[in-house]
Amino acid sequence: MDISIVIPLLNEVESLEELNRRLHEELNKTGKSFEIIYVDDGSTDGSFEKLLQLRESHPAIRLIQFNKNFGKSAALSEGFKMARGEIVITMDADLQDDPAEIHNLIREIEGGLELVSGWKKERHDPLNKTVPSRFFNFITRILTGIRIHDFNCGLKAYRHRVIKSIPVYGELHRYLPVLAHWMGFKVGEIPVKHHPRKYGYSKFGIKRFLNGFFDLLTVLFITRFQQRPLHLFGFMGLGSTFLGFIILTYLSVLWFQGHGIGQRPLFILGVLLLIVGVQFFSIGLLGEMLNNTRSQSIEYSIKNKLD
Repeated sequence: MDISIVIPLLNEVESLEELNRRLHEELNKTGKSFEIIYVDDGSTDGSFEKLLQLRESHPAIRLIQFNKNFGKSAALSEGFKMARGEIVITMDADLQDDPAEIHNLIREIEGGLELVSGWKKERHDPLNKTVPSRFFNFITRILTGIRIHDFNCGLKAYRHRVIKSIPVYGELHRYLPVLAHWMGFKVGEIPVKHHPRKYGYSKFGIKRFLNGFFDLLTVLFITRFQQRPLHLFGFMGLGSTFLGFIILTYLSVLWFQGHGIGQRPLFILGVLLLIVGVQFFSIGLLGEMLNNTRSQSIEYSIKNKLD
């Protein structure tokens, strides 16, 4: 199989027939073998029944149906498990992503990139989506150091080995370029066409940005400190211990001068900071021990080994 298209969807029954027709038109132009994997994330509007009808006349369609809405990351994860193509392309089902961009994504992958992310340079969405999204992308660029303009664009292309190497859970689908870059894959970005929503409405609310922030912290920890947890917890422990030491030193001077310190809240704070500092160091050391055990038990992926 040359190409797999993975499409997560939730209540997009109006757009499915047009989307499927345009996908087949573009994919047939490539001259490559392909499959289209639709992942129904708990739709209640008849989307899955529509997909069953489409599959009767289009054998390249493969289907996954969830009993309830589990989120886009879970849908992509299951789609990736089923995908057989050497190139895997993801896109949304709302017709805002243009199937004609498939050729450009394939060209970039065949040119040497291993993950290509779309950039909705001219985005046709309301301000309550575009403004928070730009702020979110700006913060992500600053914290991760990866110069991608649109981390959350659903239109992406991957080498097969990339999707098999990256864990996708929670809301981490936004950070797949970050995770791929951290694992050593070549990541790039191209501008793509973006269309106004033709049917229905967006299924994502303001809550996704809060979830995205917590998942950004998860990604930062995974990419920067997973192999060296003591660097993170040790730094916090050092700060807490140093501050507690300063407070207790100050109180000790007062005690030698004849002042009572036993009932002062500052004394309790100083002791608490020392205890917390020791706990942070302990967590960091336990993380290092677990990391050492893990490194001795897993088989690392080696790209080339020449004698």
